[in-house]
Amino acid sequence: MKLVTTEIANGIARVTLNRPDKLNAISLDMLDQVLAAAEALQAVDVNCVILAGEGRAFCAGIDVASLTSLLGQDMEEVVVRRTHGDTNRFQEFSLAWRKLEVPVIAALHGECYGAGMQLAIAADMRVASPKAKLSIMEMKWGLVPDMGGMTIFPQVLRDDVLRRLIYTAEVVEAEQALEWGLVTEVHKDPMARAMELATQIAAQSPSAIRAAKRLMDEARTGTKTSILMAESTEQAALIGKPDQMAAVMRGLSKK
Repeated sequence: MKLVTTEIANGIARVTLNRPDKLNAISLDMLDQVLAAAEALQAVDVNCVILAGEGRAFCAGIDVASLTSLLGQDMEEVVVRRTHGDTNRFQEFSLAWRKLEVPVIAALHGECYGAGMQLAIAADMRVASPKAKLSIMEMKWGLVPDMGGMTIFPQVLRDDVLRRLIYTAEVVEAEQALEWGLVTEVHKDPMARAMELATQIAAQSPSAIRAAKRLMDEARTGTKTSILMAESTEQAALIGKPDQMAAVMRGLSKK
């Protein structure tokens, strides 16, 4: 059985964690399959991606039992060595989804803990079930978040809230997560809502969607000068495409 499945239809890729008997806890094999799914999508013509979990939970975190295979190994080699540019294998598990050219929506239900939370935070948006429970749980095991999430959490959460969640490893209900900004919205059917959003996105110009994501990424980390230049260069590239300009003119004529 595949631990991660990908289905593509109407410009939308649905990637599902498929280990329901373990609440989609991430084993080392599953981690590699998550990475492979993200890498495969880089070469596929889609306009949006949905991340979801099969069964009763999105992802209950890392499969601690699977980590026993790492005991006795050189941690410098396992964790510190860079394997994907500036990341290691575990960090790329999360950040590969942020690197995709198109928007990613995480549909969250049940538990979203630890590794699952760091995977979800890499999505552009997170839709949670009212009964979803979320936690940056690594402290429970005497660890710190180490799967790429710390490059994104500070952009999403207030500093004191993030410190509280990390230091305490507490589990947060969906409505509290919404208030703090950990999720984008709460919906009774997160998969249906994610599909609705993805359908809206997939109906937009593919070139403009990709340009918008690049621009958002630059806006998060760039300088005023680089952001202003990115605005101009992305817009110039779009206007310079005859089909894109024709679409713009049609849109304006409808107002």
